[in-house]
Amino acid sequence: MLRIVKTPHPISPAAKKPGIDFAAITCRFRQAAEEGRFFLFEQEVYDLLSKSGAETPPRCQFLRNGTHYADSALTGMPGERVVLKIVSTTLVHKSEVGGVRVVDNTPNKIRSAWRRMTHEVAETYADWISRHSNLSPIEYRGLTGNALLAAVSRDIRGVLMVQYMPPDSAAFGNELIVGIRWSREFGMILNAGLGGTDTELYARKFKKRQAVVSASTVMTDGPAFFKLFQNTLAYRKLAGLTRAQRRIVTDEQLLECFSSFIAMANYFSPANPEAPFVIEELEINPFAFTDFLMVPLDGLCRFSMPPARRIARPVKKIENLLHPERIGIIGVSASRMNFGRIILKNILAAGFHSKDVAIIRPGLTHVDGVRCVPDLSSLNAPLDLLVVAVAASQVPAIAAEVIARNSARAVMLIPSGIGEKKGSETLAKQLDERIREAHLQPEGGPVFLGSNCLGVVSHPGRYDTLFIPEEKLPKRRGSHRRTAAFISQSGAFMITRISRNPCLDPAYMISLGNQTDLTLGDIMTYLKDSPLLHTIAVYAEGFKDQDGLDFARAVRDAVRMGKEVVFYKAGRTPEGQMATSGHTASLAGDYTVCESCICQAGGMVAQTFTQFEDLFMLSHRLHGKTIRGNRLAAVSGAGFEAVGMADSIQSDDYAMQLAVFGPDTAQAIKQVLREKKLNELVDIKNPLDINPAADDAAHAAIVNILLQDPGIDAVVAGLDPLSPATYTLAGDMKYALNAENSIARLLPEIAARSEKPVIGVVDGGSLYDPLVARIESSGLPVFRSSDRAVAAIALYISGRLASVRIRSSDAISF
Repeated sequence: MLRIVKTPHPISPAAKKPGIDFAAITCRFRQAAEEGRFFLFEQEVYDLLSKSGAETPPRCQFLRNGTHYADSALTGMPGERVVLKIVSTTLVHKSEVGGVRVVDNTPNKIRSAWRRMTHEVAETYADWISRHSNLSPIEYRGLTGNALLAAVSRDIRGVLMVQYMPPDSAAFGNELIVGIRWSREFGMILNAGLGGTDTELYARKFKKRQAVVSASTVMTDGPAFFKLFQNTLAYRKLAGLTRAQRRIVTDEQLLECFSSFIAMANYFSPANPEAPFVIEELEINPFAFTDFLMVPLDGLCRFSMPPARRIARPVKKIENLLHPERIGIIGVSASRMNFGRIILKNILAAGFHSKDVAIIRPGLTHVDGVRCVPDLSSLNAPLDLLVVAVAASQVPAIAAEVIARNSARAVMLIPSGIGEKKGSETLAKQLDERIREAHLQPEGGPVFLGSNCLGVVSHPGRYDTLFIPEEKLPKRRGSHRRTAAFISQSGAFMITRISRNPCLDPAYMISLGNQTDLTLGDIMTYLKDSPLLHTIAVYAEGFKDQDGLDFARAVRDAVRMGKEVVFYKAGRTPEGQMATSGHTASLAGDYTVCESCICQAGGMVAQTFTQFEDLFMLSHRLHGKTIRGNRLAAVSGAGFEAVGMADSIQSDDYAMQLAVFGPDTAQAIKQVLREKKLNELVDIKNPLDINPAADDAAHAAIVNILLQDPGIDAVVAGLDPLSPATYTLAGDMKYALNAENSIARLLPEIAARSEKPVIGVVDGGSLYDPLVARIESSGLPVFRSSDRAVAAIALYISGRLASVRIRSSDAISF
C-alpha cells in the first residue's frame, strides 16, 4: 500500500475565508476540465472573482463566433462605449496583436469591430508566431503559412464585450497586478505590485521590492502581506502619497483583495489534502480604479488536478547519519591513498574508535588497523552509517543490496556523475527506484545522503568523512564547544569557506550533493531542534519539489527558537541558473521567490560569497550580543574610512542610521580629545574622524564612551594600523602589538564587557595579519576594509531585527 505524507500543516479555518464560494469555483473548474481544458477564459476568470469575495468585476458578455446576435442582444451594456477583447484558447497578451479595442456601444459598431478583429488578430498573431517560432504555443509548433493561420483562426472563439469603466487616472503607477501561482519549490506564492503591460520591465528596473513583492501564502496572511506591500512604489501611488497624486483605493480594499487571493491559494493547493483542483496561476493584470472600485481589466487562470502525494522519507534516521555508533566503508584501497582510504583516516583522526568501523572488502583482514569483512552479508548487525566511495556505476546495485539486507540505517553516497552528468540519467533512475521502493517498506528503509557528497564532519558524532587530506584542510579537532552548522549542496564551496575562515569551526559540516534522497528541507528540519546550535549556514543551488517550502518552514521554526540562519542561493541570474544545471542535479529555480520566502521566514540572505562569509562570521561571534536597533556609531583616525563608513549604511537589502551622539557622549569624547591634545583638530560628529595622531588608548576610550550611549546600537572602529601613534606590529619593537596599552589588548576587553556589538577594521597589508589574528582570537570580528565592515554589520543587524519581529509577532504559524 502506498504510504503518503499527510501535510503537517492542515488548511486553517482562516484559509476558508467567509464570503468565498469554494463550491462554485470548484464547479467552474470542473466544467472547464470536462471540456478538455485546464484554463479559464477571461469571462470565467471574472466569474471566479465574483465568487471570491473580491471586488465585483465589470459586466461582460461573451459573443461566440458563428452565432448571430440580434440588436437587442447587443444593447444591454451600460455606457456610451464598450471594450471588445479577443477570446482565444492560446492567446495571452491580446493587446500586442490588436486583440483589445474600445468601440461605440451600438450594435453595428460592435459587429463591425468584432468581424475586423477576428480576421486581423488571426493574421497578426500568425505572423508573430512565424517570427518567434521558439516562443510559440506548442499547438502551433511546425505549422507555417495557411496551415498556421487556419489553426490560429480555429482557436479564436469570439470576443468578450466588457463594460467600459474609465479609470480615475491614467498616470504611471495607477494600475495594480495581483496574482497567485504554484511554485515547484515553494508552493503557492502571492505577487502584487505595479501593473500594466510593463510589469516585467518595472520588476527588472526598479529597486528590489519597489515594483513587485512576493510571499508564500502559507507563511503570511492578509495583514502581513499588506504591510509588505506598503513598502512598494505601487502602494505609494495608489494611496496618494506621491506629489500631485490622490488616493484612488482604500487600504481596506487592498487588504480584502490580498486576503481573498491568499485564501483561494491555500484552498486550491497541493498542500490542502482536500483540494479538488490546484490553481497553477491566477493573475489579474491590471486592476484599474474607478470611483474607489477595483476593476479587473484582464485576467488569466490555469489549473490542474492535484498531484500525487509525496512518499515519506524516514528522516528520523538522520540521527543515525550524524551520530552513528557503527560505520562501514565500501571503497577503501589497501595499496594507495584513494578517496575511501582518506575517508577512513579522517574518521579515525576525528576520534571514532577503530573497533566500531568496518571495511567492506574481500581478501583482506585489516587496513590501517581496521577490520575488513568480505561483503555486506558478513556484517553481524546493521550499520548506522555506510559510506559508499566507489564508481557511480556500482551504486544502484549496492543500494539494492543494502535495502534488501537491511545493512544500514543511513548511506552516504560519495560518487559523482549520478544525475548531474549527461548520460547518467539511467543510473539516477535506477537509484531513485531503489530508494523509492525502500521508503515504501514498513520501516522506510535507509536514508541516503548524496550522491556527489564530499562528506560530512560531525564533531558530536566524532567522525569526519571528507575525502580531503588533513594536509590540505587542517581541522580543529577536540571536544570544545561548537555552536554552528554548515549545510552545503556544493562540498567544494563548504571546504573553501572553512579554509578561508578556520575560526568558524562548525559542529556539523554536511555536504548534501544531489539530494537524491535527503533534502535541504530534511536536514534543516533536523538541525533546527538541536540544542547545540545557534547558527545554521546554508549554501543552496536548488530545491526538490515542494522542499523549498519545507525548508522555509524549518528556517522560521529555527528563528523562533532563537537561532540564526545564513543563506546563499546560487543561480540568481539566467546565466547562473544555466551553470547550476550542469551541477548537483539541475534544481535551480526562481530566485526572487526563493529570496522572498527565506527572508519572510527570518533567514539572513547573502547576495555574494563575501556577504555569506561575513554573515556567518558575525553570527558566530555576535549571537550573544543584544540588538535593540540600527543606530550605528563609527570612529576612525583615517578620514577616508569615516567617509566610507557613512557611504555604506544603506542598500536595497538593509538600512542603518548614523546615531546622534547624546550630550554626555559628546562631552566625554571632548574630554578624551583634550587629554590627547586633539581637541583643536577634531569635530564631534558621526562618523567621528579622531585624526591619525590618536593613539590606541584614545581609540579604546572613545569606543567605550560610544558603547555607553543609549542612542547607539553598534560601533564600528577603524584601528588605523599605519598610524605612527598605534601599536599594531608583531615582534619586540617600538610598535609591538603585545604592548600593554595596545589596541589588540584594550579593544577586546571593552567589547567583551558590552552587550552591544563592536566591529574592528584593520585596513592594511599582510604586515598587519598578526594584529588581525590576535584580535580575532579574542572573538572580536575584524574586517580589512571599512565599507565591508559597515555593510556586513548593517545586513546582520537587519536580519537580527527581523528575527525579533518574527518571534514577537502574532503572524500565522505554518
